[in-house]
Amino acid sequence: MAEPRGELEPLLGEVRGGGSGDGRPGRLTRGPGSGTWQDLCIDQAVVFIEDAIEYRSIYHRMDSGSLWLYRCYYSKWCQRALSVTIFVILALAFVETPSSFTRTADVRYRARPWEPPCGLTEGVEALCLLLFLVDVSVKGYLVGRAQFQENLWLLAYLVVLAVSLVDWTVSVSLACQEPLRIRRLLRPFFLLQNSSMMKKTLKCIRWSLPEMASVGLLLTIHLGLFTVLGMLLFTMGEKDEKQDKERLAYFRSLPEALTSLLVLLTTANNPDVMTPAYSKNRAYAIFFILFTLIGSLFLMNLLTAIVYNQFRGYLMKSLQTSLLRRRLGTLAAFQVLNSMAGPAGAASSDTVGVKPQDVLQVLQRARLGSSHKRALMEKVRSHDGSLLLARDFQKLFDEVDKSVIKEHPPRPQYRTPLLHTAQVLCSHRYFDYLGNLVALGNLVSISVFLVLDEDLLPGARNDFVLGVLNYVFLLYYLLELLLKVFALGLRGYLSYPSNMFDGIFTILLLVLQISALAVSRLPQAGRKPEVLGLLSLWDLTRLVNMLIVFRFLRVIPRVKPMAVVASTILSLVQNLRAFGGILVVVYYVFAVIGISLFRGAVVAPGNSSLVPANVSAPCGSFEQLEYWANNFDDFAAALITLWNVMVVNNWQVFLDAYRRYSGPWSKVYFVLWWLVSSVIWVNLFLALLLENFLHKWDPRGHEQPLAGMQEAPYQMSVELLFRDVLEEPREEELLDRLRQHPHLRLRR
Repeated sequence: MAEPRGELEPLLGEVRGGGSGDGRPGRLTRGPGSGTWQDLCIDQAVVFIEDAIEYRSIYHRMDSGSLWLYRCYYSKWCQRALSVTIFVILALAFVETPSSFTRTADVRYRARPWEPPCGLTEGVEALCLLLFLVDVSVKGYLVGRAQFQENLWLLAYLVVLAVSLVDWTVSVSLACQEPLRIRRLLRPFFLLQNSSMMKKTLKCIRWSLPEMASVGLLLTIHLGLFTVLGMLLFTMGEKDEKQDKERLAYFRSLPEALTSLLVLLTTANNPDVMTPAYSKNRAYAIFFILFTLIGSLFLMNLLTAIVYNQFRGYLMKSLQTSLLRRRLGTLAAFQVLNSMAGPAGAASSDTVGVKPQDVLQVLQRARLGSSHKRALMEKVRSHDGSLLLARDFQKLFDEVDKSVIKEHPPRPQYRTPLLHTAQVLCSHRYFDYLGNLVALGNLVSISVFLVLDEDLLPGARNDFVLGVLNYVFLLYYLLELLLKVFALGLRGYLSYPSNMFDGIFTILLLVLQISALAVSRLPQAGRKPEVLGLLSLWDLTRLVNMLIVFRFLRVIPRVKPMAVVASTILSLVQNLRAFGGILVVVYYVFAVIGISLFRGAVVAPGNSSLVPANVSAPCGSFEQLEYWANNFDDFAAALITLWNVMVVNNWQVFLDAYRRYSGPWSKVYFVLWWLVSSVIWVNLFLALLLENFLHKWDPRGHEQPLAGMQEAPYQMSVELLFRDVLEEPREEELLDRLRQHPHLRLRR
């Protein structure tokens, strides 16, 4: 593969003296390049800054043509197209055979699903695979052959694509009748490889596994010892097996005893597993209490503590790598711009900074949010033309980790004293308190009528009083909306998320009440709800009341403790998307495996000798509880079944049912799913939840203004959340890594 000429020449000159005595980077002389040299330097600096902001690797081609392709690839539209492609290929599982297009998953009532014709989903999948092939080709070209061969993720990307294309060819050649599609298991890889944070999270999980395995070994020993003790304890001295309910129900054999205690470890079958023995002799309760204390309350919580400690440590390593990429990218941009300082780019021994006008030109062309770009440019202009030193240039870009909360537009100015007084009153916080009290009164009135009418059928209820009250409250909500728009102005009103929330629900309530008036006119005493048109009056009333309940959520931002909890949840949604992505991958893989193993295992009662009728089924069994919708007959049903098992409530019912329908080895599948979802992933999520929540309550982590924004607070990203405990990379290390750039040479 021939290298472009622009990369064979040194884009940066040699470092004079390696660096200045005060720790600042040394001066770089200009080297020849293709095209206009200063334009190329600006382009390179722009790309380096964008790499630093997104924590991307800077080891890619740096000639002008490659820079254009690189920026096109990471443009908003290309990345959105790639994300849509990933979503489409993952969503094919809902359409492919077995299709999820049925009203219910219950095997007793489910109609025959629509099955796509052969070639429909395969055609969409082929298009997605071709786009992925283009994606890996572009990535391979940009990083170069040497970097491509060293990048395991890119090599795995190529292998997964090759296997998927071969499997697709086999599927088409067999007219879509093949029993197993391997490529379905490989699809989540496309989601993994497209997210750097998900890769880091996966690496952290892999690094944390040895420590989790040590606690898992203790749990295994604990489970094994108590299983043997239980088998010995509940079979000693028994002459009549019919009287030994404990042994027959839970300790009939070693596998069943092991399963019973494993479920007890999650407390899902407590106290059912203890009741037969405890009814016989109260001393038997000691056995189960000791097992629960040691296993559930000590070892499982110890596992949570170890996961929290270890994962936070390994997460620090990943975030340290992100910080290194940030500093390396900004240093590379600094060195490129530094080569432009001085007349015609000539170097001088005392020139160790970059010109503010060059930095402003780079910021103007870089892809940044408008608020961040404005804040950064104001900070650069504050240097009054003096050169920006390396440290100042590095710290400048820490601002991009802060999520700016926009300033509110100015309020309208009213000259009339009466209007001005009304504006002050309607914009005061006590006016919001009054609105919260009214919303609370509306919610209380709905609750009272729900209690009074709980024993009446919808057709027998008299909703005259509640209907009148809803109209009165709606009039107040409309008046509140108009007064706030009057006080704040339309733009000012819309700049508050809480006002947007109120306004949307108020308009929806108004539309529903107008619909109710259109079909039933004004409320009248003694009139019963009737079915008129598409919705009955009762349905409209229910919708109105549901919206009123949701509207009451407006009080959350006004109560500080609830606001802290709500902001923690919102920040988790924003910062922990990688964890959600890992969960999607795990769900997807286990659902596909579950469909392959258990599809058709659960059949409707009466269609198999293994399925007893509900009247003859044991109490608490799969059949008696009517869990027929929990199956693996299609992808959507498999996801819901896995969710129900992950919650571990009554998961012993699933273990027993699939043991009877599919065989005893089915327990291995469900136990593995419990380990991956409930033990590993939930504990990792809890670790990050604790870290995020503790930071919210830490006075040192309270909101601070962004540079250039006097009153605009910010929200922290996950990288900035741990920035205070990260170690700043040494300048010598950064320069050494910069010299190792395969497409950006520094002369010594």
